Amino acid sequence: MSNEPVPFLDLETIHRSLESELVEAFRTAVRSARFIGGAEVDGFEEEFAKYCGSTYCIGVASGTDALRFALMGAGVGSGDAVVTVAHTFIATVEAISQSGATTEFVDVDERTYNMSAAALDEYLSGCRVDEKTGRPLGRRTGRPIKAIVPVHLYGQMADMDRLEAVAERYGLMVIEDACQAHGAEYRSRTRGGWVRAGSVGKAAAFSFYPGKNLGACGEAGAVTTNDPALAQTVRMLRDHGQSRKYYHELEGYNGRLDAIQAAFLRVKLRHLEQWNASRRAAAEQYHMALSGISEIKAPFEPEYSRAVYHLYVVRHPERDRLAEELKAAGVFTGFHYPVPVHLQNCYRDWGYVAGSLPVTERVAADILSLPMFPGLTSSAQQRVVSALQTALASRNVLTPSA
Repeated sequence: MSNEPVPFLDLETIHRSLESELVEAFRTAVRSARFIGGAEVDGFEEEFAKYCGSTYCIGVASGTDALRFALMGAGVGSGDAVVTVAHTFIATVEAISQSGATTEFVDVDERTYNMSAAALDEYLSGCRVDEKTGRPLGRRTGRPIKAIVPVHLYGQMADMDRLEAVAERYGLMVIEDACQAHGAEYRSRTRGGWVRAGSVGKAAAFSFYPGKNLGACGEAGAVTTNDPALAQTVRMLRDHGQSRKYYHELEGYNGRLDAIQAAFLRVKLRHLEQWNASRRAAAEQYHMALSGISEIKAPFEPEYSRAVYHLYVVRHPERDRLAEELKAAGVFTGFHYPVPVHLQNCYRDWGYVAGSLPVTERVAADILSLPMFPGLTSSAQQRVVSALQTALASRNVLTPSA
């Protein structure tokens, strides 16, 4: 077994393998001198919409822009509240705040780490009702709730049928945060088959940050939707509110997708299915190797899910010490995410305290992300598992209590 370090994420190998394709895409963009909009952006939007199974794709500058514009395009704004989870990257909540709305949190499912439909239903059933809109009023802010934002965390879609059923019962829109779920699939009972992330809610937001399953060579994002009016609004929002040059229908943003990044994404999109298959194969190998290690809780993939394993996240109550011992053995890991959003300092005036979201807090204390990327070799995974076994056998890492 090799003694080479095992990186948490290897972007270098993939980009070396694509170097000639990416250089040619860059050369084409440079020669056209069309750096904003144009054929590369149009082409990527068409191809990614088709890939997701949605009607429209609007390229934007980042995943945060994508979620903010999706919310605004759906009519979410000042005076509204949006329900989401605190077990996510902070950008989910930033986008809600920047749309003008306020955030209300519900807990996650302890097995999938995605929004719990039961927790959502329990939360909404206990809300007062706004006499004017008939919508539930957020318990924290008292604002009418307009939408929910399930986060397809770690590359696995939330249980959308159940969440949509709850949302429909209370008259709420569903906006997908699909920033970690490029190509993830869900077996929908209401739609009669498998559907992809980005095609289920009223709109969805994707990030193409370089480390994502489909990553740009810089910042980029996209909104997908089947709603033509929402798509048109997002197109205007990303481009200073213009319906055409110098004709501003609303006050917008500078949130466009660069043509060079679109060209790179078109190259990479052709490889996404292969990369996702590689991730799933690596996840299966981890599953088998970890099945005999009772101290480690491996990811749970429900029968309705085909996850794409943006991250492979395990749990152990002594994860900090475990991570230190793995690092000493040359295996690099990550925490996604150690401090839930509702307990972040920047939101301390919202009134949430430890114990507000018990499942979220329990999960956040235990999570450890193991190396996961396309091309992760079997020998590297064997090193990861061997290092885990050694660390668990040491005195420094405690085993879970019964």
